[in-house]
Amino acid sequence: MSTAEGTAVTLPATRLRRARLAVAACFFTNAVLYANLVPRFPEVKEQLGLSNSALGAAIAAFPLGALLAGLASAALIRRLGSGRVASVGLVLLAVALWAVAVAPNWGLLAVALFVAGALDAVVDVAQNAQGLRVQRLYRRSILNGLHGLWSVGAVAGGLLGSAAAGLSVPLAVHLAVTAVVFSTLALLSGRGMLPGRDDDEHPAAATADQAPADGTARRTAIWALAALGVLAACGAFVEDAGASWSALYLRTELAAGAATAGLGFVAMSVAMTVGRLTGDRVVDRFGQRRVVRVGGALTAAGMGLALAVPSVATTLIGFALAGLGVATLVPAVFHAADELPGLPRGLGLAVSNWLLRIGFLISPPLIGAVADASSLRVALSTVVLAGLGALVLGRVLRRSVVSR
Repeated sequence: MSTAEGTAVTLPATRLRRARLAVAACFFTNAVLYANLVPRFPEVKEQLGLSNSALGAAIAAFPLGALLAGLASAALIRRLGSGRVASVGLVLLAVALWAVAVAPNWGLLAVALFVAGALDAVVDVAQNAQGLRVQRLYRRSILNGLHGLWSVGAVAGGLLGSAAAGLSVPLAVHLAVTAVVFSTLALLSGRGMLPGRDDDEHPAAATADQAPADGTARRTAIWALAALGVLAACGAFVEDAGASWSALYLRTELAAGAATAGLGFVAMSVAMTVGRLTGDRVVDRFGQRRVVRVGGALTAAGMGLALAVPSVATTLIGFALAGLGVATLVPAVFHAADELPGLPRGLGLAVSNWLLRIGFLISPPLIGAVADASSLRVALSTVVLAGLGALVLGRVLRRSVVSR
């Protein structure tokens, strides 16, 4: 019997459910915090008298901080444990986002967003590590549902921020209350996390830490991690297309109205959320590899139809199918990276998360450059290519989430 199986048998069911609820609260809180700020960026701009370019440069500090700090998360998890890093990191993230509201000038605003981005990256890796740890004890997929709750949290945060703005709640008061409420939730969730080292249920990782991997095993792990990074980037390209370009495409290429133009992002987001909330059962039945590869084909076919037969209806269907197609992709990549032999625990997950963020960083300027050189319709063919990439590279994934 493996360590995972042994721990799953001895751990009380109520304790395991408590850990699942705790990590679910982390995913939800992580999404709520930043999404809660987004609707109030116009007030930040007005409050500091910033130009559009100055505000954009300050906001860019967030992904920059995430990229520079993301790889450090593996060492923190090994030292402190994923549960503690996630819960404490969320408290610090809430404080950093409150600092955005009271920043007196552009420089401190950029610093606050840089620190928030760094903390967000660390929390993201830690909560996924804890989620994967709980998943190993469940011996079935739960990570897709956790990512689905993150999507729900993003919507909830956006609605909270919009409501606060509509009610003219002072920005500093709004973010202070948010920080207190969700920091409390984060600390309470920390008490429900699984204690001990993160490799207690992970025999492969424990072995890798106890005995250095030989050169061949390490090279194999690096190549596998590179393939997983490209696979994650495929997901990033699809998600960014819906978030950054769907409204513009519908408005400029298809002459849709302002209200209709926003439905492309809505269609993708709703489909992706539904796919994640229902994805665990599908993955358990058909396996990660098959679900991701079929999802890649669905993405390519849906967006291929939308671009080949351009209309508002086909475009909305295309973005919805693309969102559904990549719904389980990122959770599958994180699981596969975390299970790679020959790497210290946490490193594969941290690197795959970092490469995913690189994909989100590269996608907007690349699609924009192709659109300027030809048209946005041609540029969105990258979504079709990304779907085909998921279809091909999905073979690097394991069939099952359960370690054999």
